[in-house]
Parts: sequence; C-alpha cells; structure tokens
Amino acid sequence: MSYEEGNFDAVVIGAGHAGCEAALALARTGQKTVMLTLNLDSIAFMACNPSIGGTSKGQIVREIDALGGEMAINADKALLQIRMLNRGKGAAVQSLRGQEDKNLYHRLMKQTLEQTENLKILQGEAVEILTDGKKVIGVKTAFGGIINCKAVVIATGVYLNGSCIAGEWRLSSGPNGFQPANELTKNLMELGFNVRRFKTGTPARVDKRTIDFSVLEIQDGEKVYPFSYLSKRIPEKQTPCYLTYTNEKTHEIIRANLHRSPLYSGKIHGTGPRYCPSIEDKVVRFADKDRHQLFLEPEGADTNEIYVQGMSSSLPHDVQKAMYRTVKGLEHCEIMRYAYAIEYDCIDSLDLYPSLEFKKIEGIFTAGQINGTSGYEEAAAQGLIAGLNASLKLRNKSPLILKREDGYIGVLIDDLVTKGTNEPYRMMTSRAEYRIILRQDNPDFRLTELGREKGLVSDERYNVYLNRKKEYDSAIEQLQIKLRPKETANILAKYNFPIANVSLSKADLIRRGITLKDIIAEFGGFENISEEILDTVETDAKYEGYLEKEKEHIEKQKRLEEKILPDNIDYLSISGLRLEARQKLDKIRPKSLGQAERISGVSPADIAVLLLYLKK
Repeated sequence: MSYEEGNFDAVVIGAGHAGCEAALALARTGQKTVMLTLNLDSIAFMACNPSIGGTSKGQIVREIDALGGEMAINADKALLQIRMLNRGKGAAVQSLRGQEDKNLYHRLMKQTLEQTENLKILQGEAVEILTDGKKVIGVKTAFGGIINCKAVVIATGVYLNGSCIAGEWRLSSGPNGFQPANELTKNLMELGFNVRRFKTGTPARVDKRTIDFSVLEIQDGEKVYPFSYLSKRIPEKQTPCYLTYTNEKTHEIIRANLHRSPLYSGKIHGTGPRYCPSIEDKVVRFADKDRHQLFLEPEGADTNEIYVQGMSSSLPHDVQKAMYRTVKGLEHCEIMRYAYAIEYDCIDSLDLYPSLEFKKIEGIFTAGQINGTSGYEEAAAQGLIAGLNASLKLRNKSPLILKREDGYIGVLIDDLVTKGTNEPYRMMTSRAEYRIILRQDNPDFRLTELGREKGLVSDERYNVYLNRKKEYDSAIEQLQIKLRPKETANILAKYNFPIANVSLSKADLIRRGITLKDIIAEFGGFENISEEILDTVETDAKYEGYLEKEKEHIEKQKRLEEKILPDNIDYLSISGLRLEARQKLDKIRPKSLGQAERISGVSPADIAVLLLYLKK
C-alpha cells in the first residue's frame, strides 16, 4: 500500500557528509528539497576517525567552503585541536587537519539542516527510485510513501547492504550499529547501475581512564587559521592527541591469528582501501617493519572514548584485546567499542557524467562512498557538486564542471568519471598535477567566483572573499616596488648575499630566499594585511617560476579540452582506434579530447586518430 508523501523539487537519499552538502546546496539555491535518512541520529555522523582534513583533504575542505558549502564552518565550531600538516615540506603539500568533537559535529550539522529554508528532513528508508521512461519522477520509501520529485541525489554511504564483520562474527548492519539499507541495491541494478562490493574498517575505541598517557609522546594543537573563511578564530585551549607504536609482540599475536581474520579466511569479499589498510594487512604487507605508528585521538569533549588511529581491524574480539594491550601506554586498556570491518555496495563511477549525473536516467545524481570513494571530505565535495548540479539542472542552467586545474575537487571527480576506481578511492596530493596552484591557502581565489555565479555563495561569504582579494592585490602591488641597491644592502648582507648593483623588488628578495617577515621588519609596509594573505603572496612570489610553468601546461591542455567530442560518435566503428580504446571510449563517452586523453587504455596514437576524425 502506498500514499503521497508530498511534492518536492529534489530528494536526497542519505544524510552523511555527502547528503548534508547535497541537501544544503539544493535548498540554498531555492529548490524545495527533502532529505531522507534511515536515522536522524546518524546525520553527519563520523563513523570512523573523529577528524576533518589531512593531507590533500584539508584542501578539499577549504574548497567546499570557497564554493559555499558547510563542512568547514561546522568543523571549526566542533574543533578540539587543529594542526598544519607537512610544515617541513613545501607549501603545495601542507594541509590543515582538525580533531573534532564528533557528537557536537553531528548536532551542529543537524541544527543547520533543520534551520535551512526549503529543506525537510524525513526519517525513512528509500527502497525504489521511480522513473518515467528515462527520467526520474520520485522516490518510494519502505513505509510506502511516494515522494514526487524531478531530481534525486543518492548519497547512501556505506549503508547499502552493509555488513559488519569481526572474526567469525557477521551482522547485517550499517556503521556503529545503525540500520542498513537492504532494499535499494536491487532497484539500482534494475535502473542500469553496475554495482560492486567494497570494504572499509575502523579501529577500537578505548577508555581514556585506562591509558597511561605519561609514557606517550604528546601532540598539541597549533595556532593556525581555521578551515572556513567565515570563522573568526580557533579555540584558545586545544585538546592534545598522543603518539605510540605497535611492536614485535603486537605483530606476533596478529600473525598467530591470521587464520581467524576474515580478510585472509575468505569471509570478506569486498575490496578494501589500499592507502588505509587494517593492522593485520600492514603486518603482512610490510613484514620488514618492526613497528607501526598509532595516534590516540579523543572522540569528544564529553566522552572517555579514545580512537586508536592506525589500528583498524576485523580480527575477533579476544585477539583485539590481546593485541591492543601489547602497545605502549595501552597495557591495561579497556575497549569500549571493538574494531570491525564493513562491506557495502557501491557503483561503478564510470557510469556518471562529470556533473555526477547518471548517464542512463536523467535527473539521478550520486555522491560519496556510493561512487567508490573513502573519506568524509571526498564525500562532502561530491555531495556539494551533485546537489548544486541537480539544482542547476532544475533551473535549466549549465552544470558546474570543475577542471583539474580548478581544484582538488576537480581532480577527484575527473578521476572517478574518467579513470574509474577498483578500490576505495582516497585523495592524495600526488594525484593533482597542478598542486603548486591548488594550495590550501588560495581556494577562494580559485573557486568563489564560480560558486557565486552558480548561486551558492552567500553575500556574507562573497564579501569576505572581496576583502581578501583587496588585501591580496594590495600586498602584490607592494611586492613589486623596486628598491635601490643601497636600500637592499643591509638585508642582503644579513643573508650573506653579495650587494646588488641593480634595483630589486621585494618579490625578487623573496625569490632569493629572504623571508617576507624579515622584509617587513627592514622596510615596513603591508599594514592591515592578514597573516594568511601574507603567507599566500610570499608563496606565490617564491614559486613564481613553477607557477608559470604549470599555467603554460594548463593552457596547452585547454586546447584539447576545447575540442568537444559529439555525444553521438560511434567509437566502435572508427578505423585506426585500437580495440581497447574503442571499448573504453564507448563506455565512458568523454566530453572532450582532453578527457579522452586521460582515459586508461587510450594511447597518444588513439588521440591522433580522434583528432583526424574530428577534422573530417
């Protein structure tokens, strides 16, 4: 029996990090939206690590913020501690990472959603996406409710046929004991989605009262700027994390019980993440290492739970207790929540357009772990893009397609829809060929105008951007001021450089290795310029030569991107293309010659054939 739940412009299925950003993007751009979730208590829930950001992920969080998203604002409000990673390396790989109060993060995001105009939150399970021919027309819930709509964003996370596993124990479940979604996968396959099975995992949470922190290395937070451009400051008092290591005794227990690990006994069939392996996987794959680094991270200000980062496992509970207690500082630890692995259904991301719309049914978009990614940040980024593009489609406007040179979000989505992934995809700085441009200090300069053009950037956010741009332009102008040889003599001598016989700009001094801090101390200026802007202009001056080379490469690539490939090309009949190239091009159907060039299995010779075909 069915009944009418109501008429909406769009439905978002799922309320994880992807679903929250998708729902907000739709509602904030004027679309009447309903967000469907299995449980209101799971909204924006951090099922794994209680943190936001990290290497390359910090860039994504700030890009979400620059486009008008919510994750960065929420992360700043729920901060326990924040640090800048990779300070000892170049600016291109430095990233913010914040330790979060996970319960507060959930409550704040739920509150934001509840107070958003045009957005209804509904607890219920989606069991069928309704279509009329090749267009979406609604969603049916397990209760029989029919939600009529013109667009759907599927952001189901790890809930699709979720199954939690530890040793011989297995339970049909979502993360953290939440209810799974067992009905929708069948419908997705009927709609034409290619479904696969992935796996991820989480470590145990231990009682902080049973940890000996006195023997551990402390990791305090740092005084840095917040994630969001709208946040004024970070907490004065930050909660520390702690560092410890596994040892040979830990590894002996793991090796002795590998036959009980579902990873090695064949009980886990899903493909796991290569770059975030379980502790048993680390011990086997890196047998030459005598220890592995672990971080003890607080789960919140109001709980004793401590997250043991780096020690996820699917071993039986008795083995977990024994191995955790071999770790320095954890000898007497009591486990509050045991580690587990979780298998779930996801789709082949090659079935998507760069807008994240499903190729076979108009109006269906997907975002987050259903697309084969891992990580809160990657999910939120896709949710924002999918939700915004669903809104743009409803408004008969062209979608927002971020290019690889625009941001890490562009790299992420292009990788998914052009190369696909056979394992949980995790963003890394090495995936971005233009990472000197795509730094964590300049996302608003790259993306806020785009977000404003598409209707998502608010007046408040846009004014903050304009003020920052004004500061930046002022600082750049001051860097170009020429100084006579006698003016630069003192500062050059301080750095043991020979006295210049030509006038030098302040930017020239930076390129010689002199810090902007010393330049300001020597010559003054740069009043009313924020520290963050000063960091940006100093980095731009220091890496000017590399930035110019990246920009030249981008211009060359643009020429290929501008060569549009018609949708109706019959790749299978083009003589001269190799068989693999024909099959890949026919499956992915790239939008441009540039995208075709990035498809695995398409060679430069194949591109030359396509170029000749276009000329004809």
